[in-house]
Amino acid sequence: MGFDELLYYFFQGTCSSSYDYFGAHIQENGVIFRVYAPKAKNVQISGDFNDWQPEWMDKERQGIFTFFSEKASQWDLYKYHIEGADNNWREKFDPYAFYNEIRPKNASIIYDLDKYKWSDDNWMNSREKNFKRALNIYEVNFGSWKKHPNGNWYSYADLAETLIPYCIENGYTHLEIMPIAEYPFDGSWGYQASGYFSATSRYGTPDELMAFVDLAHQKGLGVILDFVPVHFVKDSFGLVRFDGSALFEYSKPKDAISEWGTLNFDLAKEEIRSFLISAVDFWLSKYHFDGIRFDAISNLIYWGGNKSAGVNEGAIQFIKRLNHLIQQRHPSVMLIAEDSSDFVGITTNTVDGGLGFDYKWDMGWMNDTLKYYKLDPSLRKSHHNMLSFSMAYYHSERYLLPFSHDEVVHGKKAIIDKMSGDYQQKFAQVKNLYLYQYTHPGKKLNFMGNEFGHFREWDENKEMDWFLLKYPGHQQLAKYTHDLNHIYLHHGELSKNDYNEYGFTWLEADNSDQSIFIYRRESEDGVMIIVLNMLDRSYEEYEIGVPYNGQYFELINSEKDIYGGCNVCNYKPLISYKKDIHRLPYAIKIRIAPFSAIIFKLEREIDESEIMS
Repeated sequence: MGFDELLYYFFQGTCSSSYDYFGAHIQENGVIFRVYAPKAKNVQISGDFNDWQPEWMDKERQGIFTFFSEKASQWDLYKYHIEGADNNWREKFDPYAFYNEIRPKNASIIYDLDKYKWSDDNWMNSREKNFKRALNIYEVNFGSWKKHPNGNWYSYADLAETLIPYCIENGYTHLEIMPIAEYPFDGSWGYQASGYFSATSRYGTPDELMAFVDLAHQKGLGVILDFVPVHFVKDSFGLVRFDGSALFEYSKPKDAISEWGTLNFDLAKEEIRSFLISAVDFWLSKYHFDGIRFDAISNLIYWGGNKSAGVNEGAIQFIKRLNHLIQQRHPSVMLIAEDSSDFVGITTNTVDGGLGFDYKWDMGWMNDTLKYYKLDPSLRKSHHNMLSFSMAYYHSERYLLPFSHDEVVHGKKAIIDKMSGDYQQKFAQVKNLYLYQYTHPGKKLNFMGNEFGHFREWDENKEMDWFLLKYPGHQQLAKYTHDLNHIYLHHGELSKNDYNEYGFTWLEADNSDQSIFIYRRESEDGVMIIVLNMLDRSYEEYEIGVPYNGQYFELINSEKDIYGGCNVCNYKPLISYKKDIHRLPYAIKIRIAPFSAIIFKLEREIDESEIMS
């Protein structure tokens, strides 16, 4: 695409590659700089290449200022000096910079992103959206997964050596990285971004990030990026009143100021739509990310995220356009909405009037589930439908089931510590919880530490409490989640029919007296029966219905001794017999331990002559 055509689409709000034009681009004999500042009277540039002595930039068409330097080169720092319409001069970074200084410094850095040689063709040519495959996401904050003994962050290279093998060994299919578009304040976790085209310099260079993603792909691990399309920091060096006017933000303060104290993008402006669409395309094209998780979509749908304030039509048009264009350009990439609203059609195709995402986080399932597991078991009888309700609306969207970082901060307690009861009961119930999550229809996401029972709330300033793995309870929980992950990964019953009504059937959803849930998962790979006991009672003989004549075996039991349980399990294969129960023609008798969660799998179908009468 020529630059004239690119600019045409930029001003139409449909450009997905504006980063090819704006910013600092290395050429054969120097560097060309381009910045969009339509209300600016004048723009100057200073940097290493001119000893930080500001030089005038040329004002060209439609508010674009340019400057060419034969002296500029890779790694040079630079800034813009903008005289706004209000006659005030402002020192600004480059909104399209590919690299920036580490905070608290904020100069932009010239960087060539096209030198890296990728080796992930096999992955890129075969990846897909995983609608009918296992999708098991491990959510990570790069700065606090592990740290060096001196407290320094792991680099992209360090993480490539440690985090990628950890994910592969533990059965995760994808890694989701909390936002790494450059941001000034560590405590924002990346959700208050400044540089939308700049990978944070905290952990290394852009090439090192590319090498991380490349290696992940070579090892069979996908990488998803968390992205913030709603708001940006109001630090003076950034996008705020960039050219002396509300260029990136809404002009009215009531619309511009977000609930986080940041500034909302004006998503009705075509240039801003192109800016953000291009930012998404940038991470997918330049860094080969396999998915984008879009933060706070409810704040795009409704003004201020408040349904009573009404639908933000400009933002709705923007997100539909973004998803439509990205789906066209990157058809195998996953577009995931973190959305807490009840807005209809989040994962419906834009052609059919929907927003066009591939997946939606099921925040209702997450909230109801965690509230239930917090309850004292004696109270669960009267709240039985908190677990069964999710399937009443499940098929309205393509859902993903998250236990994310948001659930383990701000006084909410870690996942294991949310469980009711004493120390041992917490371990028993968190194992029950995880088996429920992994056998419920929908793709999976867990935040780092969930897998081994991290008891402390997450703190971005500290590494995870890996020392807990010295203790038997945490070792056993880690082994359990490892085994559960691999069962999910290798048994299609739990993933192939996630969005097909054939894939899930309630067998016992209303047994509130005993607080037992039984359901069936099925695909062409076979059939599984899942049993969840939500009370501290045990049963030596509990009859459950099964759909086929056959031999059933216990695939995993959360109360097995190797997982720290009481070992009330079903060790021998169970042969079905004729009996009409749970609306099925056959039955088996099972043992159920207190707080246990069990998966039974049909091993083989058998003749009538083998069936017990």
